[in-house]
Amino acid sequence: MTQAKVTFASFEEYLDYSDRTPLAGRYEWVQGELVALPPESEFNDWLANYLQFLLVSARVVPLRLIKIHTLELQVPVLQPNDAANRYPDLVVLRPEHLELTQRRLTITLEMPPPRLVVEVVSPGKPNRDRDYVDKRNQYAAIGVPEYWLMDPAAQTVMVLSLAGEGYQEVGVFGTPERIDSIEFPDLELMVEQIFTAENQPEPYDS
Repeated sequence: MTQAKVTFASFEEYLDYSDRTPLAGRYEWVQGELVALPPESEFNDWLANYLQFLLVSARVVPLRLIKIHTLELQVPVLQPNDAANRYPDLVVLRPEHLELTQRRLTITLEMPPPRLVVEVVSPGKPNRDRDYVDKRNQYAAIGVPEYWLMDPAAQTVMVLSLAGEGYQEVGVFGTPERIDSIEFPDLELMVEQIFTAENQPEPYDS
């Protein structure tokens, strides 16, 4: 990751600057500095898009309330190297967010939390720690009621439900199990619908 030279004393200062001077690409605010995020992998991007399609097809969420990779979510800094903002792979908004984010697709700490946050877990211990530990704690701290971790390597979906100040595990669901969602109890979605054979990347012939 490459860091921009501009630094800010607060997250609010960063928001004000980026409103006046739009930034190219996505940045996390870490210890006063902007850290550029790399592009998403094609496969992770596809899984997030496909999950969006499945949720809309199940008629539990309107398409406009689902955002992929573009929504900026302010989170508290709980550890010294935590980012103060995240760009989840998939977010399900509340209807009131449509008005709150008209000017900027950012949910701040003063706004209601989204209904669901989903992260597609990338390979490597740093990536897994970030999703399973750091983001888990940050999303719980802002009151996101449900957090999913989609693991393509294991072909599992972990569902976490907010209980008090932290998450409790609803379950780790694999093929051929149905995903049990507390936030969306009417959802009929099987794990194998997400991780189907046609969704796996084909060998690339150069």
